[in-house]
Amino acid sequence: MNPRHFISLLDLSGDEFRSLISRAIALKNNRDPDYQPLKGQVLAMIFEKSSTRTRISFEAGMSHFGGSALFLSPRDTQLGRGEPLQDSAKVISSMVDCIMLRTDKHETVTTFAQYSSVPVINGLTDLQHPCQLLADMQTYFEHRGDIKGKTVTWIGDGNNMCHSYIHAAMVLGFTLNIACPKNYQPLASIVDAAGERVRFFDTPLEAAQNSDLVVTDVWASMGQEEEQKQRELAFKDYQVNAEIMKAAHSDALFMHCLPAHRGEEVSAEVIDGSQSVIFDEAENRLHAQKALLEFLLCNKPR
Repeated sequence: MNPRHFISLLDLSGDEFRSLISRAIALKNNRDPDYQPLKGQVLAMIFEKSSTRTRISFEAGMSHFGGSALFLSPRDTQLGRGEPLQDSAKVISSMVDCIMLRTDKHETVTTFAQYSSVPVINGLTDLQHPCQLLADMQTYFEHRGDIKGKTVTWIGDGNNMCHSYIHAAMVLGFTLNIACPKNYQPLASIVDAAGERVRFFDTPLEAAQNSDLVVTDVWASMGQEEEQKQRELAFKDYQVNAEIMKAAHSDALFMHCLPAHRGEEVSAEVIDGSQSVIFDEAENRLHAQKALLEFLLCNKPR
């Protein structure tokens, strides 16, 4: 039987996504040190990009569940010396129970999934960041309840996070308002598939009107540092500040996947203010991914 992979949020149904959120909240609120469903199991973690939250959350989650995690970088493996991805996938999956990749090219993860005999998890690619959305949606559900029918506003780069927010809108049934500078919009193919779930606005202030959640990300992601000055000019009018949050509902939340640059994509007043839930959001990477690991590896319905 082919393993169940988690490459995109579109790999989940709405019921499965909500079940994962519910399970993540339960695991967060009722940690049982004797519950070790992954005892003896091993997660291989392949990192082409540096990481704080992804590495700690997956490694700690496996430890909580009685399993273990291996940190693998291209520098330390044959991946960095040109071994074909399909060969690496076959070999690594023959020795572990699950593989998580945080990598540059989305194709790396899809190729691994094609040739792996165990579940493959997308820990981040240049195209999508679905694990972060599990945590973001868990955080919203904890603070405000189900997000179905709500309005979320994305301000900034049409990057991998924006793409995964589009997918979340499709799966969970909310509307996504997007304000991006020209030439930095999300991929048309991803937008087109979402239909009426996605709406574009000329300014962040218009996009934030009557929103229930406002989200942004850094202007220059990892690997784009050489574009920093150019992006600062393009995004100078796309900061999430107090004016933007006032346009949203009074109880709107603010999220950011971190790390953040205060004074650039978000003002310190907002990210450190009462509407910000960034640290709940960061912690929930652990709980959401534990629910995901259980879902993929335990084969028991929740």
